[in-house]
Amino acid sequence: MEKEQNIALLIDCDNVSYHAISGVLNELAKYGVINIRRAYGNWKSSNMQGWESQLHPYAIAPIQQFSYTSGKNATDIAMVIDAMDLLYTKSIDAFAFMTSDSDFTPMVMRILANGLKVYGFGEQKTPESFVNACSQFIYTENLELSDEEAEKVEDVESKLKRLKNKLRGDSGLVKNLRTAIEQTAEDDGWSHLGKIGQYISNNTSLSPVNYGLKKWSDLIRAIELFEIDMRKNNSEMYIKDKRKK
Repeated sequence: MEKEQNIALLIDCDNVSYHAISGVLNELAKYGVINIRRAYGNWKSSNMQGWESQLHPYAIAPIQQFSYTSGKNATDIAMVIDAMDLLYTKSIDAFAFMTSDSDFTPMVMRILANGLKVYGFGEQKTPESFVNACSQFIYTENLELSDEEAEKVEDVESKLKRLKNKLRGDSGLVKNLRTAIEQTAEDDGWSHLGKIGQYISNNTSLSPVNYGLKKWSDLIRAIELFEIDMRKNNSEMYIKDKRKK
């Protein structure tokens, strides 16, 4: 069986529409697991509100970049630096870039030279130099959601926010989770999800089903009180209390 690719997705929010993110993720899912999802831009700018609404539903990490100097694109520089760091320090099989900027062409060629594939996603205005450099390039206009579909995504985000508040408001649940994590923690401070679930089962009658969720992993993600580390090719979840240094 062919090994599933580990893909890093880097998004240039200054040069691509947020309406296409769902389509991009669905397309990339055909080729592997998107373990790294980062969106770059000045998040203090009002122009980023559209992208900001997509961060939580799609588990994308925002990377803040201030415009220190007029005429200089800090976002481009940050993306290139991170891409090179990932290329040499992480087990990445392929990169994906959402951008319409041809300035990334040399970076793409450098990654290709290392034997990795590069999936490109950008608007119709994307220069041919970047389009042709990518292993595969798709125009984001072909992946954008309709207004009705976009409203559904926003509705999901609203439901997730209400669920998070409900879970955090259950002091008994929060206390039991923190106790289970503390009691099953390994020497590095991280706890394996399986041991956490077993500890809770042995000591309480709690079930994630009572909160409308199928698994403890879903509840841990929804409550957003804990750090999560996916190990062993994204198959095992380890958890740490965010309050612990």
